[in-house]
Amino acid sequence: MNKLRCIVVDDEPLAVKMLEGYVARTPFLELAGCFNDPVLALAEIRVRAPEIVFLDIQMPDLDGLELSRMLPPQTRIIFTTAFKQYAFESYEVSALDFLLKPIRYQKFLEAATKAQEWFALKEAASGQAGVPAQTDIFLKSDGVLQKVALSDILYVEGMKDYVMFRLKSRREPLVTHLTMKAAEELLPSDDFMRIHRSYIVSRQHIQSVSPTGDVKVDDKLLHISDAYRAAFGQFMHLPV
Repeated sequence: MNKLRCIVVDDEPLAVKMLEGYVARTPFLELAGCFNDPVLALAEIRVRAPEIVFLDIQMPDLDGLELSRMLPPQTRIIFTTAFKQYAFESYEVSALDFLLKPIRYQKFLEAATKAQEWFALKEAASGQAGVPAQTDIFLKSDGVLQKVALSDILYVEGMKDYVMFRLKSRREPLVTHLTMKAAEELLPSDDFMRIHRSYIVSRQHIQSVSPTGDVKVDDKLLHISDAYRAAFGQFMHLPV
């Protein structure tokens, strides 16, 4: 795919200069503009619709969280801030990642690569628009292959060498001899998300998400581990 166009928004000139240098070092990024004024940045972003905005949160007149809610739906956000307490709020506004200042280039590159992979997947999915959506999978349990509708799966729970599929249609889980990674690859990523080393959840059956990072599914609270928080935030805000 082509380079990802990005815009940097930060009221600190030194932070803008640093991020500008990081973008220049990253072959698959193209700098479309830098702004210290978030209001001026918003007008430019709406016109140019870049793929990525590297966005500070605490700024005068219009903070980054407010600005992020006004951006075009195709623009992805990577927050850059010195304040860790904004992390959870960033998950609620389609942020791809959250970079805590001072930002090392390695962390910047990891976030940019995540964005590159996200757009590559989106491009691949749009190329398969004519392919019928997957509606079920086959699982081997007690030596028998059983057809399971994706809509019936509430969540998946890992137990050492086994995986338990919790289903809406039955009280007892369907136990299969799989790893969590194999189960994750078996389920369509648009509808299922791994939130913990032991849990994969169905977006369809998520009842609520608490500020402390717990997902409620079938009246059971499942914890979102730190490693999956940013990805989960994006999963819950995929563009229609």
